[in-house]
Amino acid sequence: MSRPRAILAEIKVQFPRAGATLALTSPRDPGYNCIAWAMGDNTRWWWPTPSAMNYWPDGLPRQATIESFAMAFQLLGWGVCATGELEDAREKVALYVKGGDVTHAARQLPSGLWVSKLGREEDIEHSLEDLDGGFYGSATQFFDRAIG
Repeated sequence: MSRPRAILAEIKVQFPRAGATLALTSPRDPGYNCIAWAMGDNTRWWWPTPSAMNYWPDGLPRQATIESFAMAFQLLGWGVCATGELEDAREKVALYVKGGDVTHAARQLPSGLWVSKLGREEDIEHSLEDLDGGFYGSATQFFDRAIG
């Protein structure tokens, strides 16, 4: 089995709903995480838990709550929206939540599919539902902003 196929097989174990849309889009890179990737920053690790490795905007609560992440996204021009449905001239982000804590973020592509960074691992392209119910919980909160 080739390395990319083996990686996809491992991902499908963690996310049993992952289907035919699942694809690798970049190699492993421990320098940034899903939150950074969703915000368009592939240079640092965004997470509210205090750590020498983590970046989090000054003055925001250091908790993995939807409210804390909403404040961070709003600093970059993202606003809360109702759904992850594709809309003309809008880009979207979905936060996944499990047990009340934010666990993951994905960014929508112009095709309507989504891209994610899996922790320190690879970036993937997927449907929103591919990651639901698995390791990350469910896509619960959505943000959008005008493209451009």
